[in-house]
Amino acid sequence: MNVKIADLEFEPLLSAEVIQTRVKEIAAKINTDYKDKTPIFVGVLNGCFMFMADLVKNITVPCETAFTKLSSYHGSTTSTRHIQNDLDLLIDISNRHIILVEDIVDTGNTLDYLVALLQSRGPASITVCALLLKPDAVEFSIEELKHVGFQIANEFVVGYGLDYMELGRNLNGIYKRVSA
Repeated sequence: MNVKIADLEFEPLLSAEVIQTRVKEIAAKINTDYKDKTPIFVGVLNGCFMFMADLVKNITVPCETAFTKLSSYHGSTTSTRHIQNDLDLLIDISNRHIILVEDIVDTGNTLDYLVALLQSRGPASITVCALLLKPDAVEFSIEELKHVGFQIANEFVVGYGLDYMELGRNLNGIYKRVSA
């Protein structure tokens, strides 16, 4: 069933059930990879909140959580390429294993910026876990990107934390913009 958010129409792309199955698979891999470590899951707000909550619910190794907030869309359907750091990470990450949790990797610009910023603080490791990846849009190679939920076409999507004009985050599934 299509949904209307503000002035745009969206159609289903990924159901809540498909998303939850994949989140559990990613969590199982992280549990194996970090079985003798205590990682810090660092969520990139606002879009990651649903994904990160569901992911961490399935993590069985000891872990911590923290958040940072960056933005580059500023209410549009395309990235402005200007990264705004609204909330810096407030904890010491030196010699710690960091798992960055992202809702979506589009061009990779924001993630490239964030990884470089956090690398300068001396973590033991940084791994990126993204729910969505748009391979056709990627402009920056992110070698830390180890866990991807789904690869999708270069389309604008909402739901499950992702928004259009701050609306649509509450949808359980992920929807893509209906072509005009």
